[in-house]
Amino acid sequence: MDEDESRRANGPDWDRYADEYQSTHGAFLGDMGFVWGPEGLTESDAGLLGSVEGRDVLEVGSGAGQCSRWINARGGRAVGLDLSHRQLQHGLRIDAETGVEVPSVRGTATHLPFAAASFDIVFCSFGALQFVHDIAAAIDETARVLRPGGRFVFSITHPTRWMFPDDPSEGGLVAAQSYWDRLPYVEVDDDTDEVTYVEHHRTLGDWVGLLSAAGFALTDLVEPEWPEGHDRVWGGWSSVRGRLTPGTAILGADLLAGGARARR
Repeated sequence: MDEDESRRANGPDWDRYADEYQSTHGAFLGDMGFVWGPEGLTESDAGLLGSVEGRDVLEVGSGAGQCSRWINARGGRAVGLDLSHRQLQHGLRIDAETGVEVPSVRGTATHLPFAAASFDIVFCSFGALQFVHDIAAAIDETARVLRPGGRFVFSITHPTRWMFPDDPSEGGLVAAQSYWDRLPYVEVDDDTDEVTYVEHHRTLGDWVGLLSAAGFALTDLVEPEWPEGHDRVWGGWSSVRGRLTPGTAILGADLLAGGARARR
């Protein structure tokens, strides 16, 4: 599955899923909330972006812009980017309901439609990165649009989850495949043989290497613990699994001055 095939599958898939996603998870996310993953760790508690007041911020894989709206309500200047047209339509709805707007564009992480050195912070909260085949290009693009010393933070499904079935019950605690198997997970429509969903896997070591090669210095690796009394089930995330094994990884990195591969 190359980049074009991944994009052709995942854009329409998110358009189909957007209404259900916002209906099911919207209250948990909050119209102006910033949650890093199903465990419920908020940016207010994590503080991984640093101060956002007066900062230019890009959210990659912004969905309906909940996280960016949280930033703009605190004096930041956040814009969103997402591949799904329907998710961006939900963003317009929430803009109107809250009175806090998030300027957003439809686009892809591998070709960010912004000038070089436009942003102080780029982040992705369970957004685009797992669906991108050409991940090195996406990280290079992040480095290109960041100013020297800029901040890049993103959350993903914890890479060790790749070994286990996507099952919130005890069945999801039994390793079923190799952690080092980097073949993508692909879903295909039974009637048309059309690829409808693609997700790509990288190990923790892969992510560290990708960041380093693009001129970033890794500063944070956060693995949120499942909170006591948190009984929400979100796909394969649940208290059954979350009490024993991490479900989310959050990586934070700073762009070294003059160190970005994309600037050379």
